[in-house]
Amino acid sequence: MFNMARWGALLLAYLFLALAVVGVILPGLPTVPFLLLSAWFAAKGSQRLHRWLYAHPHFGKLLIDWEQQGAISRSSKVMAVLLISIAWVIMYLQISNPWVVAGMTLLLAAVVAFLLTRPEPQ
Repeated sequence: MFNMARWGALLLAYLFLALAVVGVILPGLPTVPFLLLSAWFAAKGSQRLHRWLYAHPHFGKLLIDWEQQGAISRSSKVMAVLLISIAWVIMYLQISNPWVVAGMTLLLAAVVAFLLTRPEPQ
């Protein structure tokens, strides 16, 4: 029986997978967080999709590194920090409210700190 929770998880898995694929192509849209969400929802909605994600030549390595070691590759960290920095500069130039800029600066700094403190895959 295909229940609603499984159907919803499958729908979200494909939605986040689509966003991850777009993130590969479009600079500024993150890939890995959407990929992790896709894998998590796929585990609940479709074992076939879940196995495919882990067997994928590019996505599989990212998922396995994160799952087994909590690791993020150096190239992913560099790209993420670079894109976050560009986003911050654009935000700084476009937003005139200093409280919003300060809040976003703290949030983005926390994200960068989290990324940089993750180990690199062995």
